[in-house]
Order: sequence, then C-alpha cells, then structure tokens
Amino acid sequence: MNDREIKAFLTAAEKGSFLKAAEELHVTAVSVMNLVNSLENTVGVKLFQRTPRGAKLNAAGVSFRDDMKSVASMIDSAVKTARKISESENRTISIGTSLLRPCKILVDMLSEAESFRERINIVPFDDSPPVLENILSSVDCFVSPCDSEEWRRKYSILVIGNIPCRIAVPREHRLAGKKLLLWDDLNNEKIMLVKRGVSPVLDMIRDEIITSRPEITVIDIPSLYDTSIFNRCAEECCLMETLDIWSDIHPSIITLPMQWKYDMPFGIIYPKNPSQALKTFIAKIAGILKKHVS
Repeated sequence: MNDREIKAFLTAAEKGSFLKAAEELHVTAVSVMNLVNSLENTVGVKLFQRTPRGAKLNAAGVSFRDDMKSVASMIDSAVKTARKISESENRTISIGTSLLRPCKILVDMLSEAESFRERINIVPFDDSPPVLENILSSVDCFVSPCDSEEWRRKYSILVIGNIPCRIAVPREHRLAGKKLLLWDDLNNEKIMLVKRGVSPVLDMIRDEIITSRPEITVIDIPSLYDTSIFNRCAEECCLMETLDIWSDIHPSIITLPMQWKYDMPFGIIYPKNPSQALKTFIAKIAGILKKHVS
C-alpha cells in the first residue's frame, strides 16, 4: 500500500462516497475506486460496502480506518521532523524542467538574487498528463503557463508575468507565409483549443469564436498540452493556440502572432504547504519581481 491509496481510503471513509472523495482530492471517481480496490487487494479483505447511495465502511473497514488514522498521524509527525532536520542541514531546491515547461526563465532570475545560498538541482520530467499530475512529489517547483483552474485549487502559484497567446501553423498550411494573422485569416479553418472549463483565457478565445466567428471550427483537446498535441496539429494540418516558449517544439510547425489581446499567465508552481527553504526561495523570487515592477 502507498500514501495515495491510504489517503483515498480515509477520504472516502470520511465522505461516505467515492465521488465526494474524488471532489475533495481533485481527481476522478474512477481514480479513487482504483486506489481503494488496490488497497483492499493488498489488505486481502473488503473494507467498504458499496451501495447505490455511496460507500459505507464495513466492520473490517472501521477497524482499519481507526488504525490508519493513528498510522497517518505518526507518519505526518515523522515527515515533519525529517523535513525540519533536512532543512537545517540541506537547503537544496529542486526545479523541474521539461520540453514544454522549461525552467530557463527562473534560472535567469536567480542570477539577480542577493545572498542566494540555496543549492539548485535541475530535474528533467516528461510532459505527459500522468507525470504532471504527481510532479510535485518529485520536485519542489516548476515553471509553466498557470491559467489552469485545477492547478489554482491544488497548488500555490507565483505569477512571473504574462505572455501573448499565438497561433501554431503547419509549415505547408496556406497561412504559413503570413507575418501577422487577423481574425479573417482564420475563416473556414479548424483551430485546436483546450476543452472548456480548464483555462479562463482560452475560454474567452473560444467564446469570441462562437459568438463572432462562426466560420471557424473549434476542436477540443485535453486539458494539458504535451508533445502529442503538436504532432496532431502537424498531421491534421490545422491550427492551434500556442505560446512563444513553444516555438521550437516541432520542426513542422511555425508560431505566428495573432491580432488579438489574449495573454497567458506564466509562473512558478509549488505545493500549498511548502518547506521553509522553499518559502524562502519563493520570497526571494517575489522580491526580484517587485524590483522589476518598481
């Protein structure tokens, strides 16, 4: 068993429902059920009585819940003690970096920090959704577009700035030779946008298309970009919203400015309950940003 399974079990036990537990943990109900099933397989007994109205602990489940609460409290205490000792001995900050979420902008900012004593460890990661879902279990922070409503609920975010939304165009597309795209250029074209409800900025673009640009067809894509989205753009010879930081991702795609006023917030993603070392690190970055503004 692992901590995710135990957390899913305890939350489902408290809420009396896999669906309500999923809402609390910001995951799908299927994920919660899979975690609980895996835990039950490890324990070797059923812990819940499943009913159409929810999930109720059986006698074995009640006993297991009470014991796990004690264990979870001991683990939490042990973790806090270990972190406190580690922070006094080792002030290393691990920064994640990937193809679509490079850390260069943050590394460049660190050169401006005064009396910066933390050691930096750059950790590469993959942009696939399963990896991104748990990336902060492997690194202290990473830099990314940060307009995701889910991320705002799950993580702390220090916004570094805003970057213009652009249009990705396959090189063989009729618009590839343009220096600047206008709305009329997109008539009768297909454009890939993240599905509704993920990004307020992209929802505004979608709303403008639906209300004022019926000649443009919107294609829904998953909630987070990975390299497969750029491959699809090239293969299907359609357009997609993109950013300048991704201009070199795919050799068959070029990035063009668009005559609109949509910007994407970009910043540092880190845990809701950061270590003291990470708090200090974030505060120094915030100080650098304040100097730039003033």
